[in-house]
Amino acid sequence: MRDVAAAASVSVGTVSNVLNQPAKVAPATVERVLRAITDLGFVRNDAARQLRAGRSRSIGLIVLDVRNPFFTDIARGAEDRAAEDGMTILLGNSDENAAREASYLDLFQEQRVNGVLVTPVDEDVPRLERLRAGGTPVVLVDRTTDDQSFCSVAVNDVEGGELAAGHLTAIGRRRLVFVGGPPSIRQVADRLEGARRAVAETPGATLEVIEMGALTVLEGRRAGEEIAARPAAERPDAIFAANDLLAVGLLQALVMIDDLRVPQDIALIGYDDIDFASAAVVPLSSVRQPATLIGYTAVDLLLRELGDGVPRDERTVLFRPELVVRDSTRP
Repeated sequence: MRDVAAAASVSVGTVSNVLNQPAKVAPATVERVLRAITDLGFVRNDAARQLRAGRSRSIGLIVLDVRNPFFTDIARGAEDRAAEDGMTILLGNSDENAAREASYLDLFQEQRVNGVLVTPVDEDVPRLERLRAGGTPVVLVDRTTDDQSFCSVAVNDVEGGELAAGHLTAIGRRRLVFVGGPPSIRQVADRLEGARRAVAETPGATLEVIEMGALTVLEGRRAGEEIAARPAAERPDAIFAANDLLAVGLLQALVMIDDLRVPQDIALIGYDDIDFASAAVVPLSSVRQPATLIGYTAVDLLLRELGDGVPRDERTVLFRPELVVRDSTRP
């Protein structure tokens, strides 16, 4: 900064004002300082500035699976809102692993991020409470707590599960299978609860649960192969997949069987309504979540709390899911 000041014939304080509060400096002086910055190739030491301020201009975001387009869209929405306030998003992928999530939480705390957005792997609320007690605000994304002790942004997954299973029974299907897991993921458990409620309200309907180790295309394909290998009379007539990646894998396995047709023999519905759902070989019905809006709203809640310093622990934004019907369940 001293070199820039000398080249522009101004004080170091003027250079600082140009970088941080340019409105305080005469336009001609701003232009002269910026020209010196360009000529010298000056890049300010943001780490030192953060050290003095005690906080960075960053927000940490931890998602369950960065390969899932649903979480990619959440990150996009978070980035859009953060950029409006001149902030950046640091993205961490827990890969549905609690130890890896904890490592990211520690890293973000060390980096003095302004706050953390997280989709928790499990119900380890005390770990998040310690983070918040240390001065780092926390907002839950795609998750809520029973006691609403954290700000959160989510979709009503119980209602979403009811929508999916209710749609399957409404088109006349009675032998339903729910494919999802692991059950420790709250979203999976809530979607299953909703499906059970819908089935319980339909006379003659049954619900089998196939528990998977992850919410991936590969796991969906494995479940589809197991279902397809059953005798035709023992197969379900409808499948509700806990997310669209599972549904895509299921569809890949089912369409390979000559005597099995989707949706004529087995109707299939997913969850999230990612772009791949409508582009599948049999366009997939799904339960839509406003992923980009979820990310945007989570950052907005965090920035509001940072702005006035008032905790908003009671603030929960709960969006409603939307049923999207395509060929995979269309009679």
